[in-house]
Amino acid sequence: MGRRGYPAEFRRKVLDLVQAGRSVADVAHDLDISTETIYAWRRQDRIDQGLAPGRTSTEKTELAAANKRIAELETELAIHRRASELLGKVVPPKDGSRRSR
Repeated sequence: MGRRGYPAEFRRKVLDLVQAGRSVADVAHDLDISTETIYAWRRQDRIDQGLAPGRTSTEKTELAAANKRIAELETELAIHRRASELLGKVVPPKDGSRRSR
């Protein structure tokens, strides 16, 4: 995925420079980014292209969104459960229906 501070276009240009034959160390030095960052971008790019096993960027994004939604739903469920507990203590349940007069 890469650091959020670097736009996708920048990452693509860095990878293009490396693919064109420049060394990772030179590109990293010239652009003041770490070599580890470039290697991570290159590894993810190979995964996205299907050249290496792993989760694609799209899959990672979808998984992160799904996990966030699950966390929201779990929080909502906990709130509903707690409200149900509190209401059960305050308002006793009715026992059947009353007959009309």
